[in-house]
Amino acid sequence: MQNRLRLGQFVTQRVGAQFQENWTDGYAFQELSRRQEEITSEREEIDRQKKMLVKKRPSNSETGGRKRASSQSGTGSSSSSTNSVPINSTPSVSTPPITLPSASINNNQVTGATTGTVLHNGTVAPSSALDTATFLKPEAVPGLSWQEYYEADEILKLRQSALKKEDADLQLEMEKLERERNLHIRELKRIHNEDQSRFNNHPVLNDRYLLLMLLGKGGFSEVHKAFDLKEQRYVACKVHQLNKDWKEDKKANYIKHALREYNIHKSLDHPRVVKLYDVFEIDANSFCTVLEYCDGHDLDFYLKQHKTIAEREARSIVMQVVSALKYLNEIKPPVIHYDLKPGNILLTEGNVCGEIKITDFGLSKVMDEENYNPDHGMDLTSQGAGTYWYLPPECFVVGKNPPKISSKVDVWSVGVIFYQCLYGKKPFGHNQSQATILEENTILKATEVQFANKPTVSNEAKSFIRCCLAYRKEDRIDVFTLSRHEYLQPPLPKHGRQSANNQQQQQQQQQQQQQQQQQISAANFASGMFGNMNASSSS
Repeated sequence: MQNRLRLGQFVTQRVGAQFQENWTDGYAFQELSRRQEEITSEREEIDRQKKMLVKKRPSNSETGGRKRASSQSGTGSSSSSTNSVPINSTPSVSTPPITLPSASINNNQVTGATTGTVLHNGTVAPSSALDTATFLKPEAVPGLSWQEYYEADEILKLRQSALKKEDADLQLEMEKLERERNLHIRELKRIHNEDQSRFNNHPVLNDRYLLLMLLGKGGFSEVHKAFDLKEQRYVACKVHQLNKDWKEDKKANYIKHALREYNIHKSLDHPRVVKLYDVFEIDANSFCTVLEYCDGHDLDFYLKQHKTIAEREARSIVMQVVSALKYLNEIKPPVIHYDLKPGNILLTEGNVCGEIKITDFGLSKVMDEENYNPDHGMDLTSQGAGTYWYLPPECFVVGKNPPKISSKVDVWSVGVIFYQCLYGKKPFGHNQSQATILEENTILKATEVQFANKPTVSNEAKSFIRCCLAYRKEDRIDVFTLSRHEYLQPPLPKHGRQSANNQQQQQQQQQQQQQQQQQISAANFASGMFGNMNASSSS
């Protein structure tokens, strides 16, 4: 209840004749919004004061300005005393006031000893000032000395800097609060789905698996955390439920698809692949597959929480994914995952510093000898299925014959996932729906990947991504070549480099010694030959 008040909650509201559940933010978000409005208001006030300060900015140095000001004031006083009478001011000398009889005013001219013009405020301006003093001028903005201007400008800059820091802190606090809210919403939905589940009374399935809590819900399945009473371990029970209103052929097709996934998955045994333990029937309209339990979120949820991942951690994830793909291509017959995406990469420890496991082989393709040709690949019989952001261009080609695919489909997916981890967005069709991607042929037009300036990513990582996202499948590297890519290889340790250098030096020394020995032996042989020849000639 405390989190609902602080972070927010779903509120049922009436819209016309229907009721809808709308999200309402809690008091923590309302407080942050209020502070954000205050910062915006203060920023506008600082900008206004800076504009006013610019108007008061002295044009020259303080000394030069004072000299010119004094000279101009002296000239102005002398000229005013001889030529004109200041407007709205009292003369400094004791001059009798000018009387202006009403009868003597004609066409704004004053008759008498002094000739002038009556202004709208009742004062008199001399005729010599008709061109310049007909209207009252606004008072000039008082100027500032350089010292005063510098002090005021420095104060505004400091206020602006403090405001910028406060705004940055507020953004960090907002991001942290949003992560809490995402977890809170996820938990609220989980509780709601668990209450609606037919297994909310925590039954024991197949006399072995005690259901503990609902982990997630899909279109036609639920995943429960369970405890294996026989093996004494936690497992994940994926309950598949067929719709009772489906026709028999649709039910048979769904069961066939699920059994196909089971037959592919059951033989897989690799530390980077989620293990499949068991499968059994619950009733006529539901059955269950038992999987290895991973105590953590998937990569998709992590990216929604943290936006991006540092290159080193992202590289570790990619290394593990490629290791799993290499295994899938080494077994007989090889397997194409085909639905590799962040949602199917589980973080066993809930963070990117630990191990990962890939899961969900529902769309996998078996490259058996009947369907797969090493030179051309295999027919894509399920065109239109999958997650479009992570599929390569060849999967979207429409023609008389189905497109040919190979394990290079998964290589493309690796490149997209790595790019998304580093930059926080998908390289192609990031803000598009799957329908829009099809309508606009987004992936078919994805001929070249573009890299942003921020965040900073190494050239080696960019080169690796380009290899994965080569547009033509003929130009794209396969899984085995990808696993040998230099970016994924361990660096040569320092002692290894030193030992290698020492070996090279030893080999060079041995070669030099051998050459010297050969030269010495050749010289000895030559001297011996000449010595024998001299001895024989003397005899």
